[in-house]
Amino acid sequence: MMFSAAFDAVIPVICLAMAGLAIMLAESFRLKNESMPLGGLAIIGLLGAGTASIFLWDRNATSFGVVTADNFALFVNLVLVVVGIFTVWFSSQTVHRDKIPAGEFYTLMLFSMVGMMLMVQATDLLLMFLALETMSIAVYVMTGIRRDQAQSTEAAFKYFLLGAFASSFFLYGIAFIYGISGSTSLDRVGSVIAAQSMSGNPMILLAVGLLIVGFGFKVAAVPFHMWSPDAYEGAPAVVTGFMSTGVKAAAVAAFARVFLTALEPMIAEWAPVLWAIAAATMIVGTVVGVAQTSLKRMLAYSSIAHGGYLLVGLVAGNDVGKAAILFYLAAYALTNLGAFGVIALLGTRERANDDLRDYAGLWYSHPALATLMTICLLSLGGFPPTAGFIAKWYVFSAAVGSGYYWLAIIGVLSSVVSVFFYLRVVVMMYMSERDARPVPAPITTIAMTGLALTVFGILYLGILPTRLIDAAQASVATIF
Repeated sequence: MMFSAAFDAVIPVICLAMAGLAIMLAESFRLKNESMPLGGLAIIGLLGAGTASIFLWDRNATSFGVVTADNFALFVNLVLVVVGIFTVWFSSQTVHRDKIPAGEFYTLMLFSMVGMMLMVQATDLLLMFLALETMSIAVYVMTGIRRDQAQSTEAAFKYFLLGAFASSFFLYGIAFIYGISGSTSLDRVGSVIAAQSMSGNPMILLAVGLLIVGFGFKVAAVPFHMWSPDAYEGAPAVVTGFMSTGVKAAAVAAFARVFLTALEPMIAEWAPVLWAIAAATMIVGTVVGVAQTSLKRMLAYSSIAHGGYLLVGLVAGNDVGKAAILFYLAAYALTNLGAFGVIALLGTRERANDDLRDYAGLWYSHPALATLMTICLLSLGGFPPTAGFIAKWYVFSAAVGSGYYWLAIIGVLSSVVSVFFYLRVVVMMYMSERDARPVPAPITTIAMTGLALTVFGILYLGILPTRLIDAAQASVATIF
C-alpha cells in the first residue's frame, strides 16, 4: 500500500511514458506496408493520464518529495491531455498525407508531454530543468521531422540552438539559487528568502533574472521570441499547433509556480521587470503580426502576444490573476488548436497552403472549414461570445484589481489592434474570389469532428464559463 501510494502523483506521467514505449515497440514489429493504429495507442495513454488526473483531484498526492499532484498541476495536466488528444485527432489525416513517420511522431509527442507534466508537477528546480529538457528535445525533433524539407530542418536547428542557449541561462539561475539557499526545493528556497530578507541581494537578483530568461524563451516573451516565427513556419502545422499550446501551457504553469511560491517574497523586485516584458510582448506580437502574410507566421506573432496576456495575470499576482492564467491556458489551447487544425487540414504534401491568398474564397469551396476558422479567429481576437473574450477580460480584471491600470490599457489596445489581422483572414475567406489554385483534398469525418469539438468548447467557455472559472479558482487555492 505504501509502495503504491509513493507513485500516486506520477501516475499520469507513467501512463504517457508507457504509451510511448508501447508505440515504439509496436513500430519496431510493424511490417513495411502494414497499417497499425499507433494514434489509438497514443489516445489510450492520454485518456489514462486524464483519468488518473481526475481521480487524484483534491488528494494533494506527492511522490519522492519532488513531484506533487496538487489541483493546480492537475488542472494543467487536463489541459495538456486535451491538447494531446486533439493533436492526434488532426494528425490522423496529415501524418499519412505528409509522409511523417507515425511511430516517431506519436512517440515524440508523448515523451514531450511527459516532460510537460513533470515540469508542471515539479517542486524542485533541478527536476523542473530535467523535465524542461525532456520536453524541449522532443519538440526540437518534431519541428524538423520532415527531414526532406530544408525549411523544416532550418527551423529545428534555429530552435535547438536558441533553446540550448536559453536552457543554460535557466541552469545558471538554478545554480545561483542553490548557492544562496543551499537547496533547489521551492519550499525551502521560499523559506530562506523570506526568513533572511534577501530581496536586495545582488546574487538573488541575478538568479531571478536568469530564470526569467529561461522561462521567457519557452513562453516566447519579448525579447526572447526570435525563434518562434521561424519554428512555427517551418514545422508541420499539426506540430506547430501542438507546441504553441502544450509548450506554452507547461512553461507558463511552471513560471507561475516558481515565481508565485518560492520567489513570492521578492514580488516587488521582479514584478516591474515582468510588467515591462509583458507590455513589450503584447505590443511587438501585435504590431509585427499585422505585417505578416503567412498565416503560420501571423499566428506565431499572435502566440507571442497571447504570451504577454498570460504574463499580465502573473504580474497581477492576486487570486484573480492566478485563476485567470489557468482559464486563459484552457481557452487559448482550444482556440489555437482549432486554428492550426484548419491550416494543417488545408495543406498538401507539396504545399502548406498557409499564405493569406490561399484562403481567398474558402467560404465557397469549404464553407464548414471557413465557419470553424472564423470562430477560432474571433476568439483569438477576443470577440464575445467566445472563450477568448472571457479569458482576456479575466486577466485584464486581475491587472486592474492589483492597480496595474496601464498594463491593462496596453493589453486592451493591443487586443484591439490585433483584430485587424484576424479579420483580414475572415474578409479574405468570405469576400474574395478563389483564384486558379487547386482545391485541397476533402477533409475526413474524424478531422472535421475534432474541429467541431474545439469550436464547441470555444463557444461553451464563452457563454458558460462559470464552471471552469470555479475550477481554476479552486485549483490555485491549493498552492498559492
